Amino acid sequence: MERIVGTVVRGLRAPIITKGDDIVKITVETVLKASKTEGFSLRDKDIVGITEAIVARAQGNFANIEQIALDVKQKFDSDTVGLIFPILSRNRFAVCLKGIAKSFKKIYLMFSYPSDEVGNPLVDYDLLDKEGVNPWTDILKENEFRSHFKNTKHIFTGVDYIKYYSDIIRESGCEVEVIFANNPISILNYTKNVLTCDIHTRNRSKRLLKSNGAETVYGLDDILNQSVEGSGFNEKYGLLGTNKATEDTVKLFPRDCQSLVEKIQEKLFELTGKKIEVMIYGDGAFKDPVGKIWELADPVVSPGYTEGLIGTPNEFKLKYLADNQFPHLKGDELKKAICDYIMNKDCDLKDRMESQGTTPRRLTDLIGSLCDLTSGSGDKGTPIVYIQGYFDNYSV
Repeated sequence: MERIVGTVVRGLRAPIITKGDDIVKITVETVLKASKTEGFSLRDKDIVGITEAIVARAQGNFANIEQIALDVKQKFDSDTVGLIFPILSRNRFAVCLKGIAKSFKKIYLMFSYPSDEVGNPLVDYDLLDKEGVNPWTDILKENEFRSHFKNTKHIFTGVDYIKYYSDIIRESGCEVEVIFANNPISILNYTKNVLTCDIHTRNRSKRLLKSNGAETVYGLDDILNQSVEGSGFNEKYGLLGTNKATEDTVKLFPRDCQSLVEKIQEKLFELTGKKIEVMIYGDGAFKDPVGKIWELADPVVSPGYTEGLIGTPNEFKLKYLADNQFPHLKGDELKKAICDYIMNKDCDLKDRMESQGTTPRRLTDLIGSLCDLTSGSGDKGTPIVYIQGYFDNYSV
């Protein structure tokens, strides 16, 4: 029988996860129950994705603003700090900022512009041109910035993050002065003590600050990288990847993800005889063309995955084959020729013309993005995603 359906992605409903729940047991039971009730068979090289949120919740990986404040105080021997490159997010950063602000008497808050690191815009690029502002060279104070740009509200949320973050700092009993610049060393004109809040450029920021005279430099990954008075923690990422839990607590990025995915894979194999790949996923890595955000506020797309998900796609571009290798064929002859060509492809197609335009990204980033788009971050209730046929090609 001719195969019509290729890749199938299912969002699986699971119980509401709380501290102490057994994620291995819940994941395996959910997959097996879905297979039975929906009538699909499990196969080798299927993929199970589990959102990082339920892993961290099961671990009880939470911290409150007092614990954040205590760790920050222990690391900075100063009542003044430069806080640079925060992302513009109530969910991701606002609660962390409450804890940080409790640790100081004055904060120099330096925003990148025209957008934050993950694409949330403060102003439109066209307005920069109109106002003659060069974001790579111009360091602006708040009054200068607002004289150029009257509307700094987020396109979707309507939040003025300059005011919002400043208010959080002041409400914590701390003075704030706002600056706009894109070079991390610009903050050294104001203070030599710096907490850099960028995610994917943090190592560069730290290096530049230290080599240009900063006295104390930490990143968000250095805060709560170990437990403070019973708090949750992440030894590798600290506060990076946190989400708001309550007005005064955050959920941290999960720990020990590699051992978890391996246990799930082993249990599924024990019960089904199928080698199913497993990954923990966070934010996907894709850019919104309207809001401009490219989504990846987590330090990585996947903090844990089984070995079958290592690597990048090794695929031909079908339309290239049809237009260039077999332009004289049609119908069944064309299909057979392309299938034969695919079945005989090399294991590494790098730099081959036939593979150009086939998304040169890591499998975990591609599949994690697919999972994130499927489960969403709202009320779908599908924190487990089951994918079939992802590794199949046109010849199968």
